Amino acid sequence: MVLGDLGSSLQDALEKVAGRSRIDEEAVEEVVRDIQRALLQADVDVSLVNDLSDSIRERALNEEPPAGTSAREHVLRIVYEEMVAVVGDATEFELEEQTILLAGLQGSGKTTTSAKMARWFSRKGLRPAIVQTDTFRPGAYEQSKEMADRAEVPFYGDPDSEDPVGIAREGMAEFEDRDVVIVDTAGRHALEDELVAEIEDIESVVDPDMSLLVLDASIGQSAGEQADAFDEAVGVDGVVITKLDGTAKGGGALTAVDQTDSSIAFIGTGEEVSDVERFDPDGFISRLLGMGDIRALVDRVEEAMEESDVDEEELDPEKLLSGDFTLRDVYKQMEAMGSMGRLDQVMDMIPGMGGMGDLKDEMPDDFAEVTEQRLDTYRAVMDSMTDEELDNPSRVGASEVRRVARGSGTSEEDVRELLEYYNTMERTMSQLGGGRDMERMMKKMSEGDMDMGGMGGNMPF
Repeated sequence: MVLGDLGSSLQDALEKVAGRSRIDEEAVEEVVRDIQRALLQADVDVSLVNDLSDSIRERALNEEPPAGTSAREHVLRIVYEEMVAVVGDATEFELEEQTILLAGLQGSGKTTTSAKMARWFSRKGLRPAIVQTDTFRPGAYEQSKEMADRAEVPFYGDPDSEDPVGIAREGMAEFEDRDVVIVDTAGRHALEDELVAEIEDIESVVDPDMSLLVLDASIGQSAGEQADAFDEAVGVDGVVITKLDGTAKGGGALTAVDQTDSSIAFIGTGEEVSDVERFDPDGFISRLLGMGDIRALVDRVEEAMEESDVDEEELDPEKLLSGDFTLRDVYKQMEAMGSMGRLDQVMDMIPGMGGMGDLKDEMPDDFAEVTEQRLDTYRAVMDSMTDEELDNPSRVGASEVRRVARGSGTSEEDVRELLEYYNTMERTMSQLGGGRDMERMMKKMSEGDMDMGGMGGNMPF
């Protein structure tokens, strides 16, 4: 999960008021202290944490909860709204023909980001391409080409040239028929005059519609200083924050950018070429607080359906969520889930799931990593099972495990792993599907009364 420690800490803090019918000052102070501790550990600026704490405290004690709203739900809504305001608005971004220039210091993740963004545009129906102009860093061409291949998008660069401006000019000519051209530039260890001059020269040739600054989340509160410096030097239309999945300072980077005149366009959420998202403050904070992110979940499902061979009519989400399914259903679901990415990321998008920390802690360490290789193994195992075993997995005993392993050319451990996967999924979905938050979410979705942009004004409680 993006900023997983922060999200878990915030959810734990909100549990302090769970089950209460009313909110008293002592309870509010305890929640506020826990939230302060969580935000400071995520490297959020102290003065900002204090301002946020004051707002939460004042509203929680003085605002009257809506009728039928529990104490936890009331405080959750307040924390959600205040934190959305803290991270600010997202960069305005249109799905249309455009040229995008990426800038940033060396090591910020520009090259990886260019491929991730290209893949993102491709999944939105546009035809992107990448131009690599970095002649400063050894291996930049090879890395960019490899990433472009993984993203399955065209790429242009010249490993023998030392003229980045010339490469930019040739690349633009090469891809004049493409919808989106992403131009990756060189970086340095600091914002030096030489780097500024090079970016300005490339910019004059490329004439970008948008210039994005790429920042590594680990720089924390220094993100604001970099955003200001680059904006003053070459102009910045938006920021991409990378490596949010692996740093405790991500909260500092997010909030620091908002304290400048910049806004966030994309966030990097992992190492895979698919691990990038348009920044949506509502959905982002919703996930941190365990409220899910319906819009992001819908996007993942739609993309998975496009990439998998499963017929849409064969998938029954309500059956999956009810926990009433067999290995036959798991076979179909896996085809789509393999294209949705890590299961833990998907689970955090489901309203109510983010707060089920104990359940997720019980899962095997690699439960969420449903790789294509593992899917192939699981399919081989299930292809060797009888109809009775597929319909009643609980009846698969030791002798059946040995027989299936021999017949499928897999190991007994592989067979047991599939059964464990099935049992964990069944238990997870049974608890989730039976939960109050899920029931409310499903009810609102069926009534057409849910805001699909995070939770927005129509939160599921």
